[in-house]
Amino acid sequence: MVLRPRRLSLAGLALATAAAGLTLLPASAEAAPGRHLPTAAHAPAPAQAAAAPDIDVTRVQAHLTELNAIATRNGGNRRSTGQGYRDSVAYVKGKLQAAGYTVTEQACTSGCTSGAGPNLIAEWPRGDASKVYMFGSHLDGVSAGPGINDNGSGSATLLEVALKLAQTDPAMAARVRFGWWTDEEQGLNGSDFYVRSLTSAQRSAIKAYYNFDMVASPNGGYFINHITSAAAAPMKAYWDSLSLQPEENTEGAGRSDDYSFENYGIPTSGYAMGASARKTSAQAAKWGGTAGAAYDGCYHSSCDTTSNINATGLNRSADGVAYTLWKQAVSDTAPANDFSLSVNPATGSTDPGTSLTTTVSTATTSGSAQTVSLSASGAPAGVTVSFSPASVTSGGSSTATVSVGSSVPPGSYPLTLTGTGTATHSASYTLTVKGAGGCTPAQVLSNGGFESGTTPWTGDTGAIGTFSGQSAHSGSRYAWLAGYGYAASDSIGQTVTVPAGCAKATLRYWLHIDTAESGTTVYDTFQVKVNGTAKQTWSNADAATGYAERTLDLSQYAGQQITLTFTATEDSGLQTSFVVDDATLTTG
Repeated sequence: MVLRPRRLSLAGLALATAAAGLTLLPASAEAAPGRHLPTAAHAPAPAQAAAAPDIDVTRVQAHLTELNAIATRNGGNRRSTGQGYRDSVAYVKGKLQAAGYTVTEQACTSGCTSGAGPNLIAEWPRGDASKVYMFGSHLDGVSAGPGINDNGSGSATLLEVALKLAQTDPAMAARVRFGWWTDEEQGLNGSDFYVRSLTSAQRSAIKAYYNFDMVASPNGGYFINHITSAAAAPMKAYWDSLSLQPEENTEGAGRSDDYSFENYGIPTSGYAMGASARKTSAQAAKWGGTAGAAYDGCYHSSCDTTSNINATGLNRSADGVAYTLWKQAVSDTAPANDFSLSVNPATGSTDPGTSLTTTVSTATTSGSAQTVSLSASGAPAGVTVSFSPASVTSGGSSTATVSVGSSVPPGSYPLTLTGTGTATHSASYTLTVKGAGGCTPAQVLSNGGFESGTTPWTGDTGAIGTFSGQSAHSGSRYAWLAGYGYAASDSIGQTVTVPAGCAKATLRYWLHIDTAESGTTVYDTFQVKVNGTAKQTWSNADAATGYAERTLDLSQYAGQQITLTFTATEDSGLQTSFVVDDATLTTG
């Protein structure tokens, strides 16, 4: 949550006034901290709560552990301008893409702190696109610490709820979109940029935005944004079902990303458990904890680690988010006529220039048989999927033929086979392209000489170009990372598939380092990272005239999709420039 207070909206002032008059109810029993609470252990839930799945808090905590590890590897924080934030984006993005989401990195091109990483937007491709319910949290933290409650807790909660939605794949009455925001701690900048970038029609399609910022405060309370609003109704209903007696989130009014949406007239709500404000004696009586102490004593501090998490509150928040999503966006009635879909076998392996088949089977699960149209998505360039027949009556089957072109590089490719009738159901199929003769040599890194603009590089792509003071290894363009003379970090990366079937995969790139530092003490660094983990490091101590060719063995990643990143990090003193050009990743 951003530190400096913001002006309350008129709605927020009215709600704060109303909240001050709430009558306190008797205290409720606390569950043992850290214990996962199955649905059966909850108090009787409101109508339809059984339709929402239970969110396993241990899975949410596993995401928090990874976010903490990312911060540890990157100077102890996940600030929006640092590599810790970008690695956090890569972690969340990888999980969502594997689950079948449509995922977009949105660069914040105005209003954000210089060097801030992107927003991450994920949409579940089901439901009515004219009616969107959006769930968001800020993924960045402050410089002082890893930001695990603020706001790893909200980010990890949304990630696990999103993965649960994909796993259960229910019939959708509306579209669900998730947002992980950049640069919140510097002034709600990422979410403000996102809402500003929408057209009026796109804003009108968002029926409610739900924000989750600090949902596991160790001495926390149970707070809801705009608690009496229609948007808040399902959130309040769930916590009411646990006898938690939630209150209005007055401390957080105007201080988190819901404010960006509220400024454009979009209904908002969300959960929070409190920051630096102090728990009252009445709140301690009904919620437990320590009266007179801050809800989170590690707010914006180095101790905001995985040890700073209230697992009971985290669990109740995660389950309430799932309940709200199901209540708002999942169809509350099963289709009168419905079917199931399966694929057998679910995997296949073949060489380029060949094809293979699998059987898509359907069954009528309720009502009458219906016509189901079949389609496929996720196929890489050169791979086509055809169905014979292209549609079936539920209860029937079709043969899917997967044809692999001769130029398709070896690797593993997840495909989605979908049946569309009165409802839509999908099944996964994994295609493995082996490579004729065992190994098909390939060069898989795109635009490694930067002569074709910035695509498909992501990150700080403003570092790519032609600039006064540096020169290319070949051609006219290059990537100039760091060289500012003050504390900063630049990073560019792209996601590639390393072909299977070859014994060797080698990254080659040309690197020029010049520096104003002296001696052999390491102040500024350049790292090559694979999936966020540093595999090679150079520094100001390696400065030399001209370019030097560098190599890195990536054979261990054969057959895998990886995110390859070049990252330069500079301290607050003298400049060091790291200039990259002519990068290739070849197999053979």
